[in-house]
Amino acid sequence: MSIHETSAALRPLIEGQRERIFADLSALTSFNSVHSVPELADAHTGAAEWIRTALSSVGLDVTAYKEETGSPTFIGTEAAVGNAPTVLLYCHYDVVPAGNREDWISDPFTLTERDGRWYARGAADCKGNAVMHLAALRAVNELGGTDLGLKVLVEGSEEQGGAELSALIAEQPELFSADVILIADSGNTAVGEPTLTTTLRGGAQIDLRVDTLETPVHSGSFGGAAPDATAALIRLIDSFRDQTGRTVIDGVDCTRKWDGAGYDPDTFRADAGILDGVAIMGDDHDDPADMVWARPAISVTGFSSTPVEQAVNAVPATASARLNLRVPPGMDAAEVAEAVVAHAHAHAPWGVKVQAEAFDINQPFSGSIDGPAVEVFSRCLRAAYDDKELMVVGAGGSIPLCTELMEINPHAELTLFGVEEPKCTIHSPNESVDPDEIRDIAIAEATFLLNYGK
Repeated sequence: MSIHETSAALRPLIEGQRERIFADLSALTSFNSVHSVPELADAHTGAAEWIRTALSSVGLDVTAYKEETGSPTFIGTEAAVGNAPTVLLYCHYDVVPAGNREDWISDPFTLTERDGRWYARGAADCKGNAVMHLAALRAVNELGGTDLGLKVLVEGSEEQGGAELSALIAEQPELFSADVILIADSGNTAVGEPTLTTTLRGGAQIDLRVDTLETPVHSGSFGGAAPDATAALIRLIDSFRDQTGRTVIDGVDCTRKWDGAGYDPDTFRADAGILDGVAIMGDDHDDPADMVWARPAISVTGFSSTPVEQAVNAVPATASARLNLRVPPGMDAAEVAEAVVAHAHAHAPWGVKVQAEAFDINQPFSGSIDGPAVEVFSRCLRAAYDDKELMVVGAGGSIPLCTELMEINPHAELTLFGVEEPKCTIHSPNESVDPDEIRDIAIAEATFLLNYGK
């Protein structure tokens, strides 16, 4: 069958799984599977066991690795027929914390349907992609199976850096040998718009601490002349932005332009939820795509001083912050992180004492859509979306796994896709997924598994 004939044959099979897909996602999202939180260990283990059973249920030979860490990585395999290529499918079963439950309209661990969307923590990132893989594989089996070799990789600590999987790749790279790597941890630019992601920013965390006094001192007696550590840290952090809000780092080019499709400013405002009257960073010469896909960026993700409810009339002696650094392809994340640390020391006001440390450094990734496998997958994706034009975009996020897998599979093709889109508001309260995206992405993936290599 042609790609379009296969896609058409798969659609009723996957549409017929809708209740099963909801049940699967309901079961998986019921586990508050945040990695490395002792009080949530049982929930994390519950999600892991669910994944083990689910992979077995679609006919895969499942092996768990790094179980001693409490965060097992699962690889479900099916041998290739003859010399057929091997395809690696990826997703993860851990989630970020749900945060303040009062910010959720419904319980974050009870999958709830509202206005055609399904709400729960992990509904899109990335448990929605896990159930998508399962739906695709069930449909492939219904149509007689595939000759391709399969490796379905599901990890449990991606949101916390994926150290267990990184260690496993370093120790046993042969487990991950593949000709094609499909990373389902991304998504479309909008519901119904087929999209492939070709670049990811790398990055690092930077912890800053400013000390000015031996101890806080009375603001009436000393305020005005005694150096305020909080004010000093605010001024230091502000040195990382110009007057339009663009990121600036001494010695680093922060002016690059994105050479692909732009990111419409009005769409960006809506996707990001920018409040009325609040400006997008940059000026009229900056496309949001430049800012989020082509340039380094620094976000202040944590700040510690005296909490407002504990405020007293004293000049602060110390303050600290965490900066999240993002680094685009074409730059070395370690070098840029080192430049951020140097910048912090150079811009410390009033001779204050500064400590700056970079950690969790990961390199950016750049892929291509020109290879034969990705070209076929692109056609399968378009077929699942009524032949709409394919969007090719970058992403500001980081998935260090992509670089790690390509280092051990230098001749493989890798692309990123998935069930996520801006309305999912992943990592935020009221995360959701559009079930039609699960359906259509599953159709695309199953179509590829039945057609590639023939």
